[in-house]
Amino acid sequence: MLKQFYQEKIEKLKRGDELQAGVIKLVKVYIAMKRKLSVGDKMAGRHGNKGVIAKIVPEEDMPFLPDGTPVEIVLNPLGVPSRMNVGQLLETHLGWAGKVLGLHFSSPVFDGAREEQIKDLLRQADARLREQGLPPMVNVMGKTILYDGLTGEPFDEPVTVGYIYMMKLLHLVDDKIHARSIGPYSLITQQPLGGKAQFGGQRFGEMEVWALEAYGAAYTLQELLTAKSDDVAGRSRIYEGIVNGNYDFEPGVPESFSVLMRELQGLCLDVELLTGKEEEE
Repeated sequence: MLKQFYQEKIEKLKRGDELQAGVIKLVKVYIAMKRKLSVGDKMAGRHGNKGVIAKIVPEEDMPFLPDGTPVEIVLNPLGVPSRMNVGQLLETHLGWAGKVLGLHFSSPVFDGAREEQIKDLLRQADARLREQGLPPMVNVMGKTILYDGLTGEPFDEPVTVGYIYMMKLLHLVDDKIHARSIGPYSLITQQPLGGKAQFGGQRFGEMEVWALEAYGAAYTLQELLTAKSDDVAGRSRIYEGIVNGNYDFEPGVPESFSVLMRELQGLCLDVELLTGKEEEE
């Protein structure tokens, strides 16, 4: 059965795709291009630990180990607890032990190296370095004292150091960069469309709003959530104000509020809007 299945697959590959009428041969050309890593490019490890490059600095400015070796990449430790992908830390420790001891490790998904095994390998790596007369570097916990590349001073706390696989993803900043002036709006929400293809706006999500709230940027936040989003009357007024040189901005009611009202009315909930005068009466 399997032989027959594989034979059919091989025959299909040999036969190739069905060509259109009048086409004798189809030639596909793939062009590879080298792209230098730049700020904003996306990288990922093997544990879902993805992220974008925030800064690229000269090698001499990077933190360095006690023997003077600079680290190649610095990752934010806050990317571990909430995502619970502790595998990246274990890979870091095993990578360090493997590099020092000259070993390769196979760590299956549900039957990988245990914590005690990793600690034992780190002890062996530490002993190997001491035998070679090198300064003690990574301890049994997989941490070492790093030194600031700019000042040469040691950091206050020990830092986890090791070797991991990091891959460059196809999401490159040069392909993603996009700006919009005034463009198309959604008919339902009256908010700008999303994505570069639709000449859309940049989504300002919950977490970004929280960041501006924490910063206290009330006016910027008001502008982003009204005139630059779905306040139809407000965005007309702000445009007229700029043309006429009048910069007093009066925000209106966002269209998202009207959409919410209609949804509630669709659920047979009678919701009325009261003005200030009606409330007083």
